[in-house]
Amino acid sequence: MSSTPSVRTNIEVDRLGTVSYEAGLEWQRAAVEAVRDGGTERVAVLEHEPVYTLGARASRASLRVAEDDLPAPLVLASRGGDVTFHGPGQLVVYPILDLRARGLRPGDYVRTLEGGVIEALRTFGIEGERWAGRSGVWLRLEASDVVPEKIAAIGVRVERGVSSHGLALNVTTDLGWYEPIVPCGIADAGVTSMVRALGDPPAAPPLEAVADALIEALGRAFGARLVEAKELVHG
Repeated sequence: MSSTPSVRTNIEVDRLGTVSYEAGLEWQRAAVEAVRDGGTERVAVLEHEPVYTLGARASRASLRVAEDDLPAPLVLASRGGDVTFHGPGQLVVYPILDLRARGLRPGDYVRTLEGGVIEALRTFGIEGERWAGRSGVWLRLEASDVVPEKIAAIGVRVERGVSSHGLALNVTTDLGWYEPIVPCGIADAGVTSMVRALGDPPAAPPLEAVADALIEALGRAFGARLVEAKELVHG
């Protein structure tokens, strides 16, 4: 008689600080392997050193300048989605979850991540929204705005039921980094940040406060308790 896999109630949080994209990949590889071996699900919270990443099925047509003219390295990524930027002032979250045990299809998982970001933004008085047919979380800075701007990008990979990669939320990100690319390959919409949404002078909360709000929101979204990791997972 078969039984349904039990969903773990705890998800461990690793706060990695500022790391290179390569270091983030190494952490993900180790965490994915650990979860497949029955270990605790994990979530990394971090900032990346400046880098542009290109999704597995993306095209270099989304680059507005030659690769050599980009102000940061371009890295090929195994996630879904097109080209994006990671760097200072941006909160990056990598959930390594057993989606099969949680009964979550990839599309449902992406919607859950979006919901967590929307809830966290509401904590700071920002109303994010979904855009049908386009992943991520979007924002209208004025009620009259016809086209919203993206405040959080989502690009995930699901292999053998385990998720990797995740989301990037612009908190105090310098939006000038996006000028050499077509963010997420979407030419008819721009990008924004929490600091821009909250007005001038800048009033964005510290990145750590945003991370705490997002961790709490994701915990509720996944019906789990997110606890600080006692030991960093290593590859």
